[in-house]
Amino acid sequence: MPAKPTARKATKARLSSVALSVILSAGFAGAMGAAHAEDAPKMKDSADPFAWLEEVEGGKPLEWVRAQNAKSETALAASPQFKQLEGDIRAILDSNAKIPGVEKIGAYYYNFWKDAQHQRGLWRRTTLEEYRKADPKWETVLDIDALNEAEKRADGEKWVWHGASCLKPAYERCLIALSPGGSDADVTREFDLASKTWVKDGFYRAEAKGGLSWIDQDRVYVYTDFGDGSMTPSGYPRIVKEWKRGTPMSAATTVYEGQADDMYIAAFHDDTPGFERDFASRTLAFYNDELYLRGSDGKLSKIDAPNSANKSVHKDWLLLELREPYEAGGKTFAAGSLIAANFDDFMAGKREFTTLFAPTDRTSLSSYSWTKSHLLLNVLEDVKNRISVLTPAAGEWKREPFVGAPTIGTVSVGAVDADESDAVWLTATDYLTPTTLAIAQLQPGTTGQQPEVLKTNPVFFDGSRNVVEQHFATSKDGTKVPYFLVKPKDLKLDGSAPTLLYGYGGFEISLTPGYSGGVGKGWLEKGGVYVVANIRGGGEYGPRWHQAALKANRHKAYEDFAAVAQDLVDHKITSRQHLGVQGGSNGGLLTGNMLTQYPDLFGAVVVQVPLLDMKRYSHLLAGASWMAEYGDPDTADWEFIQSFSPYHLFDAKRTYPPVIFMTSTKDDRVHPGHARKMAAKMLEAGKDVTYYENIEGGHGGSANNAQAAHMSALAYTFLWEKLK
Repeated sequence: MPAKPTARKATKARLSSVALSVILSAGFAGAMGAAHAEDAPKMKDSADPFAWLEEVEGGKPLEWVRAQNAKSETALAASPQFKQLEGDIRAILDSNAKIPGVEKIGAYYYNFWKDAQHQRGLWRRTTLEEYRKADPKWETVLDIDALNEAEKRADGEKWVWHGASCLKPAYERCLIALSPGGSDADVTREFDLASKTWVKDGFYRAEAKGGLSWIDQDRVYVYTDFGDGSMTPSGYPRIVKEWKRGTPMSAATTVYEGQADDMYIAAFHDDTPGFERDFASRTLAFYNDELYLRGSDGKLSKIDAPNSANKSVHKDWLLLELREPYEAGGKTFAAGSLIAANFDDFMAGKREFTTLFAPTDRTSLSSYSWTKSHLLLNVLEDVKNRISVLTPAAGEWKREPFVGAPTIGTVSVGAVDADESDAVWLTATDYLTPTTLAIAQLQPGTTGQQPEVLKTNPVFFDGSRNVVEQHFATSKDGTKVPYFLVKPKDLKLDGSAPTLLYGYGGFEISLTPGYSGGVGKGWLEKGGVYVVANIRGGGEYGPRWHQAALKANRHKAYEDFAAVAQDLVDHKITSRQHLGVQGGSNGGLLTGNMLTQYPDLFGAVVVQVPLLDMKRYSHLLAGASWMAEYGDPDTADWEFIQSFSPYHLFDAKRTYPPVIFMTSTKDDRVHPGHARKMAAKMLEAGKDVTYYENIEGGHGGSANNAQAAHMSALAYTFLWEKLK
C-alpha cells in the first residue's frame, strides 16, 4: 500500500486479521510476485505516448532512467555542499550511538543493526543485563553482508532483511524473510538459532509476495504464489495451505481459498500458552476482512463481527475496533470505539460487550497492546498521546493512568513479552527531542513503577534555536485542520523563511511528532521552517477523519493541505516562492495534486514513490488493493477519480513550480511508471523537472544507508536551492 512501513497500528492487535498487518508492514511492505510487474506493459493504455515507461526492467526505459539520473546528479550532487550534507546524513544513519531497538525472543534480546561496516545489516542478540549497559556485548546471529558475499546471486541482486519469526517455546528455529534488492517480494528460509546456520532441507518459500508462519515444529502455514490463479488481482496470495515438514510444497493441504477478486488470504497460529488457537484471514479490501477460527478438524468458524472492524483475539477476549457503528446486545457502539467480549461466549452466540474506549471530537484510539495481565491503550488527543492501563474484569474493566509517560511529543508503549510478564517498553520523542527508550513494570493494584530510561538517541542537530508549536488551519468546508510548526524562535514574520510542508493524508495513518536527524541537518539547521499537516484521510481523529476523504471526497484531503499552506502564507511564516512540499507514496499523490491543482501556492515540490496515473493505478502492481481508498477507475468512479489524477490534470499551457520526482526501480508496490511517465510528460512540455530513480530499494526508496543518505540529500538540496 502507499504508506509508511509504520503500518497500521502495529502494536494494537497481537492476533488481528494478519493480512492488513502484512500488507502495511515491512517498511512500506506488501506481497506480490515480481513477475506480475512484467504483466503491466501488456495492459498499458495504447493511447498513452509514455506507456512504454511502464516496462520496469526494459532496456529502453532503463536507458531513459539512467540518462535522467545523470542529469540530476550533475545538477544537484556535484557541489561540496551536497557532499557535506550527504555525509552528515550518512553519519546519522550509520551512527553507532543510535538506540538499538530490541525484540525479546526467548532468553535473548535481538536487534537488527546497520552501520558503515554493515550496510545490509547484522541480526544480533544480547541479554537484558548487557543491554542495560552503555556499550552492550552483542553476539552476531546472521550477517547479511557476509551472506551476500557467500551467496552471490546470478542477477547481481543483494539480500535485504525482511524479518524473522521464531518458534515458541524453544526458540530453536526461525523463519527468515530476505528480499532481493529490497522489493516486497521475498523468500523465506528456515534458520537454526543454536548453530546459527540454515536448516538443510528445511522449510523454504521461493521468491514471491506472501509468507510462512509457524504452526509447530513440523508444520507451517504457507501463503504464496502457487502458480496460475493463486494470486489476487492486487498481486497477493489468494490461497493458504498447511505444509508438513519433509513433504513438497505441492503436497500442502488447502486451509482456505479466497474468491478471485479478494485482496489477501493468510492463516496464523496463536501460541499463547493455554490459549492455543488457529485462525484464517480473508481480506476483501482495505478495512474489509473476515476472520475464521480453525478447529482441530480443520473446520473454519467465522467470527461474526463486522467486516469493517479490526478484530483481535487474546486469551479470553475478543476485541473489536470499530470503523462503523455496531449494534450488539441491545446497544449501539460508536465508530472509533474499542469494545471487548468473552471470546468463547461470543462464538456461542452471546453479544455482551464492554466499551474500553469511545472517541470524542478531540480523541481517537492510536493503538492498544497487551501485556500478560493488562491492556495498554494509547489515545490521541489533538494528536498528542495519552496512555492508560486497563485490567480485564467481568463488566467494567479497571482503568488507571500510566505512570511516567511524557505529556508532549509522540509516546508509544508495548509489551516486552506478553506471555511472561507485565514489563513494557516506552519510547518518547518529538521534533526537537531525540528518542528515549525506557522499561517499566506494571503492577496490579498500583499505577506501576516510574519508567527506567535505558537508552537515548544522540543529538544529531542543533535544535536549541527552534521551537515546536501546534496550530489549526481552516479548510474550505470550515473543518479545523491541525498542523505542527517547527521554526526558529526568532523567526521574522516577513514571509521570507524557506519552509517545507510535509503530509500524507491516507489509509488512516496518523503523522505524529518525531525526531529526524535528516530533517534537522538538511533543513532546520540551515534556518528552514518545517511543517507537518494532519489532514483528513489520516487517522489523527480516528475513522471519521479517514473516511471524510475517501473516494469521491478525496478532494477534502487536498483542500486541507492547501489550507495549511495558505495559513502559513497568511501568517507570514513564509510566502509562495519560499514554500515547498514533500510527500511519498500516498503522500506522493498528495504532492502531485499540489503540483497540478495548486501550482500558485508553492515554490518547489518533491514527489516520492508516488501514485500519479490514477486511470492505470489499479492495473499496476499492488494498485488493485487500494480501490477501497480511491475507487475503481474502470467504473463510473473515474468521474471523480480523474479530478485527483495528476497525470491527467497536467496542462502543458500552465505554469508549474519546479518539481523533483523520486522513485525506485525495485518498488514492486507502487509502480515506478507513475513517476517516470509524469516526469517524461512534463519534460516534453518544457517544464522544470528533475528526476531520480534508485535502481534498488523497494517502496522505501533505498536498500542501505548510503542510498538513503544520497536520496535525502538530493531532496533537501533541490528544495533549498529552489526556496532560499
